[in-house]
Amino acid sequence: MTGLPVPVPGVCVRVKLNIGGCGPYAHIVADFEPPGPGGGLELLNAVPGERLPAEYLPALRSGLLEGLGGVAAAVLLTGGSFHEVDSCARGYEIAGRQAGRAALIGAGLLPPEEADTLRWATWPDRPRPRHRRPQRPFRGDTVGQGGG
Repeated sequence: MTGLPVPVPGVCVRVKLNIGGCGPYAHIVADFEPPGPGGGLELLNAVPGERLPAEYLPALRSGLLEGLGGVAAAVLLTGGSFHEVDSCARGYEIAGRQAGRAALIGAGLLPPEEADTLRWATWPDRPRPRHRRPQRPFRGDTVGQGGG
């Protein structure tokens, strides 16, 4: 199992899906570090229970494992929040998956273009989205003018 080669601090994911008036909500802030001697995923939580209830941590861990795709890392949760009505395990699983992918991009293990697929994740040095502008003819061009 390979390990995260460099730290990726400040990964923030805020999942907000609006499905018929409500939907999964999750918010986490995490620092990713190279793994300790045991390898695998080490998840440490520094967020008080009133900000991020422990009941969501198993789903978050599951999402992190999927997002990291077998790459070992130590993850410290430094922030987060929940919503009494809209938070659910599914939202935290999505947040974990996106955070894991963001860490891989930030560490250079995935190409920067992959950042475009992460809807809710931000991190320092995140590549800017690549939007293609439609090609328009230059004003001086005579396209369709029947020049001759």
